Amino acid sequence: MGWSFDDKHALHDELGDAFIVVTPGGNEVVIANPETAHVEGEDWQRHRRLTAPSFNEKVSALVWDEALRQAQDMAFSWYGMGAKGTRAIMEDTATLSLHVLTSAGFGKSYPFCHGSQKPSDGHEMTYRDSLAICLNNIITFAIVPKKFLTLRWLPSRLRTLGQAVKEFQCYMDELLANERKSHRTTPGSKNLVSAMLEASEESQLSAGKDTVSKLSLADNEIFGNIFAYSLAGHETTANTVAAALVLLAAKPEYQQWMAEEIDNVCSTSSNPETWAYDTTFPKLQRCLAVMYETLRLYGSVVFIPKATNPDSVQSLPYRGVSYTIPPSTFVTINVQALQTDQRTWGPDSLAWRPDRWFQTSDADAVSLTPPKPGTFVPWADGPRNCPGQKFAQVEFVAVMAALFVRFRVKPVLQQGQTEGDGRSLLQSMVDGSRISAITLQMQEPKKVALEWYPMGRHSMALGS
Repeated sequence: MGWSFDDKHALHDELGDAFIVVTPGGNEVVIANPETAHVEGEDWQRHRRLTAPSFNEKVSALVWDEALRQAQDMAFSWYGMGAKGTRAIMEDTATLSLHVLTSAGFGKSYPFCHGSQKPSDGHEMTYRDSLAICLNNIITFAIVPKKFLTLRWLPSRLRTLGQAVKEFQCYMDELLANERKSHRTTPGSKNLVSAMLEASEESQLSAGKDTVSKLSLADNEIFGNIFAYSLAGHETTANTVAAALVLLAAKPEYQQWMAEEIDNVCSTSSNPETWAYDTTFPKLQRCLAVMYETLRLYGSVVFIPKATNPDSVQSLPYRGVSYTIPPSTFVTINVQALQTDQRTWGPDSLAWRPDRWFQTSDADAVSLTPPKPGTFVPWADGPRNCPGQKFAQVEFVAVMAALFVRFRVKPVLQQGQTEGDGRSLLQSMVDGSRISAITLQMQEPKKVALEWYPMGRHSMALGS
């Protein structure tokens, strides 16, 4: 289904907003229309009801603080590379995103330049390393049964994955036990895990004994949700940050445009550690627009797979008519087509232009213009929209603000190259993205080095 990234809206221009692919093995409905109907199962609704409230403002504040801290360290690490620049944008943004996740999600904080860490007592790996190995090998993890991954005759890479799975499970068991103990003495959620545990226990207390199983989550279900949110939030946010930085280096006018807002909002201090989440994040709308525009064209998810119920037909509204879709029919939401449709985004729908999110004649507008419902779905839409949406938004905005309050970025030019050549190469890096494992990623992220240099009225305060 990776074809949709290259095709954009072209096939739908030819065949219409919805068409069906008929094959001997089954049928697939492909949709690029804001009108979409779907029905959710009872078990999914229970998980959603109990886990979604965990992504609350307390957790968002933790994300904000940790992302600022990590981004500052990352900025100075890149600045220290000097004129040779860095080619490790994707690796470093992945590290940052992982550290934000481990801190705000699980209460385990690591420095950006972590170096070697000693595992906790009774463990052979650190929590961070066990989670990273699981996430980086998710396809193997999903296919190969856990009990087979530690067999001695397997390749070392698979045995390492098996050990990481075992270590991560042990860490999660310890974490849940500690959170339960802590909750009894000092109630109140401190991170994503404790918030999820608190929501589940509150449901147990408010329900009768006969309904506890339906209104709470077992430990293995909490574990499963945490891992699912880790997978969904780690790689996708890291990819979005990396792509946005490359695009900003290719189009420096938007660096300045974004930095003007950062300077205005954060005028009292160049030290991100002093920026309060509740008063700073809501005002950084241009940073959020950079995220939205990057997700619109280069989001990690280019299609959303669905399927009708196996035991009943379902209705699909399309242009005022309700169509009956047979049971067990695959339904694919073509995200790329929805987000590049010229009827919604204008004749320049394929251009990366963050200021399109301020559809007003007022050049000083401070609030984004919301897209039409169903036309911008990087976090899906409706009842199944991603509960970690705010988590990702806060992390992205914090990273942009911490980087560009003091620094700017440009391509490192090779002999004979012009600035235009360097910017064109950067654009080709993101345009050449492909689906890698499960998400869209740049395939040649090291093609061009990026140099970070001080700029603006805060450039003289690098030590503050």
